[in-house]
Amino acid sequence: MSNLPKLLIIGHGRHGKDTVCEILSNQYNFKFLSSSQFCSRKFIFNKLKNKYGYNNEEECYTDRHNHRQEWYNLISEYCADDPALLGKEIFAEYDIYCGLRNKAEFFSMKNQKVFDYVIWVDRSDHLPVEDKSSMTLEMWMSDYVLDNNGTLKDLKRNIDQLMPTLLSSQELDLLDAKVI
Repeated sequence: MSNLPKLLIIGHGRHGKDTVCEILSNQYNFKFLSSSQFCSRKFIFNKLKNKYGYNNEEECYTDRHNHRQEWYNLISEYCADDPALLGKEIFAEYDIYCGLRNKAEFFSMKNQKVFDYVIWVDRSDHLPVEDKSSMTLEMWMSDYVLDNNGTLKDLKRNIDQLMPTLLSSQELDLLDAKVI
């Protein structure tokens, strides 16, 4: 595992969380996999394949937006005995947990110090907020907010401005050395 900080990337559906994670992966060498894909591979596909006739895990993952509340409930059930379980499993393999939506899981992970920083991705000038039935986190719970209401170039600039705050000077030196 890397020495990069553990980042929890949150925000409403379709507001750009995965885009932020892809930029962090490509520009700053963070490892990530969408939490939805992680869950689909780990347990959701097996629970839903017969119900919806999915032929493979990718079909299940691609159809997730049509069943947001059901996915939310399945993940909550998975974490019933330890609300931080999924976060611990994701961070055992990756630097980023992208897409948490449950406040009980959030507070459990925070209390257990599973992550270092929380970043909220906001695109509310263009897209609606998510219903409370599938998203119980709020912007105030984050350490930082990334404004994603402009262009992709603007988003990249906002990420570049935030990263020195999140990374130690040693980590920045290592990243600079890899770019050269």
